[in-house]
Amino acid sequence: MSVEKKYLKTKPVCKVKFIVPETLTEGAKSITLAGEFNDWNANATKLRKQKSGDYATTLDLQPGKEYQYRYVIDGERWENDSTADKYVPSNIGDEQNSVVVV
Repeated sequence: MSVEKKYLKTKPVCKVKFIVPETLTEGAKSITLAGEFNDWNANATKLRKQKSGDYATTLDLQPGKEYQYRYVIDGERWENDSTADKYVPSNIGDEQNSVVVV
């Protein structure tokens, strides 16, 4: 998993690309992204399969903020990003959320 950030010079926006490699998605029917940017809606942000076999989506996020997120595989398995900027405790048991710092 990885996150690529591209800051725009013309607007106060950072294009953040969330990528899940093909090796982690074998057999998955759907991969979505849930986080503070979409009110933790597990169906709002779908990742699309790329030519490389990886899954990815790009969001426009406001710089100067931190956003918690997790990947949702097949609507039931919630996974952290192994390359997140940091991790914070979630409100669910001992779980943690990935954080992207923009």
